[in-house]
Amino acid sequence: MRIVIAGASGFMGTFLAEAFRRDGDEVSTIGRGDADARWGDADGIRRLVDGADVVLNLAGKSVDCRYGAANRAEILRSRVDTTRELGAAIASAERPPALWLNSSTATIYRHAEDRPQTEVAGELGTGFSVGVARAWEDAFFERDLPATRRVALRTAIVLGDGSALAPLLNLARLGFGGPQVDGPWFRSTRRLAAGTFHEFGARGGRQRFSWIHLDDVLGAIRFLIAHPELDGVVNLSAPNPTDSVGVMRAIREAVGMPFGLPLHRWLLEPGAWAIRTETELVLKSRWVVPERLLAAGYAFEHAEIRGAVEAVVASRRGKR
Repeated sequence: MRIVIAGASGFMGTFLAEAFRRDGDEVSTIGRGDADARWGDADGIRRLVDGADVVLNLAGKSVDCRYGAANRAEILRSRVDTTRELGAAIASAERPPALWLNSSTATIYRHAEDRPQTEVAGELGTGFSVGVARAWEDAFFERDLPATRRVALRTAIVLGDGSALAPLLNLARLGFGGPQVDGPWFRSTRRLAAGTFHEFGARGGRQRFSWIHLDDVLGAIRFLIAHPELDGVVNLSAPNPTDSVGVMRAIREAVGMPFGLPLHRWLLEPGAWAIRTETELVLKSRWVVPERLLAAGYAFEHAEIRGAVEAVVASRRGKR
């Protein structure tokens, strides 16, 4: 196949590009640095997507940062503008790609402690992160592209070597491998207005943790390529979500740490400020299941959190 990957320099993009090339596919890239076409080069991007079998867009600034005004603007711009740029290129192509896969996020759903969120019955949330996700998907679906099937990948937290799992592994090795425990925190008018304040929700580290192993990101994408009946939004998440207690237990077991102190919000908030990230990333209850993939027959390679974490730890050890 001819595959075009936008945002291929990141953790997921690098892995997927290497995997497709090993399969014998021709992979071209769009990005800011060493890529076959750069953002802003409308003709170059159009030439790449013209005649491609698959376009996969992973572009977007990492959300692992403080949500100040400048970062909020760049998080939004880097998703919406790149998606619209690809849409314009596909619309002007003489031979539009058969399939356009575009990143989205499972964070689009509300804080859920009562029931899982599916593509059909899921309820969208509120706040800054959800607003970005809505704008991202709106930009993806706004054009009329009759020759191109489109799938928005509502992706849960991805586990792999170099993923968001790395800092949790480090915490566990230091003895802080207990759950992240929510609690009340100081409200500020500024953060409330920006939609970035996390409201106290789940107690005792029971906020749900939806995840997917990097191997299943690749497997699901291959499955979507092979199943033209699937379009619209698709949840990329493992079928068995856990919670903060469960994922941290799996991490402690994988690194051989017999105990783990919990991290309460009164510690998490100043810690997140110090390392320039946000507590929403670990305190929001994300309970997402891949109803459409399961109904279509996709079999997950990593369906349970324990095996997924062990696979990541084994991979990291092997590389050392």
